[in-house]
Amino acid sequence: MNDDSQILIARLLTHQTLRRDDKLVKRVLSDELFRAEIDARLLACGLKLLDNVYADHVTLALTRTIEPKIFGARDVWQNNNFGLARDGVALLVVLWAQIILPKRERQETHQHADDDQNDMFGTEKPLPRAEDASIGISYKALLSDFGDKLGKKTRMDMNLGTLAKLGFIERRGDVILEGPLLDLMMDTDVLKERIINGALADVFKRAPARLVAVDLDADLSVDLSADIGDLPDAGDEPVSDLPH
Repeated sequence: MNDDSQILIARLLTHQTLRRDDKLVKRVLSDELFRAEIDARLLACGLKLLDNVYADHVTLALTRTIEPKIFGARDVWQNNNFGLARDGVALLVVLWAQIILPKRERQETHQHADDDQNDMFGTEKPLPRAEDASIGISYKALLSDFGDKLGKKTRMDMNLGTLAKLGFIERRGDVILEGPLLDLMMDTDVLKERIINGALADVFKRAPARLVAVDLDADLSVDLSADIGDLPDAGDEPVSDLPH
């Protein structure tokens, strides 16, 4: 392993995430030979590099093939080692739907968060970074809309604290913002249709002042490349571990 490969992998293992504008990250995203070397080294350890053009960071996660050997090593599929229970996973999905989906729509139309929505030349601009297109959501609105379904204030506050520590969200006063992992750890292709047309359909179709309910037993899945795992139905085994 050359020095740059060793340094990049060690930094990702140590810091969990690195920004896309980091020198070595930029290289691994643009240099095919360097990327192939990184991928091969990570694969030998059961890991993979996670990145997407909509996120400002990259991270590491377990490969699908190694997950059962790690999380299923015992008789019962191991529970989340960060203490994120079912309502915490549901809260994570709600936050992803309300923060990431609108952000991606703005990015795909090349709009910054403060752009005029009627900018006819918007698509000629470069794809905006996540921090330029992402808009947070109000904690008070989140509590009003989902508090009854997600454990009320005390439980929601505890789960929000856990999600902030894990790097999924950031909190600035009353506003909950996208963290470095929120757009990396969720499988958009799997979740988007199920969210918009299924479990959270009411959120996207409701009038602004209307309270909504969330079906926590809906068939939601989270990419275990992100490594949260499928949300279980009642009576199933606990969800699998998040990546370190």
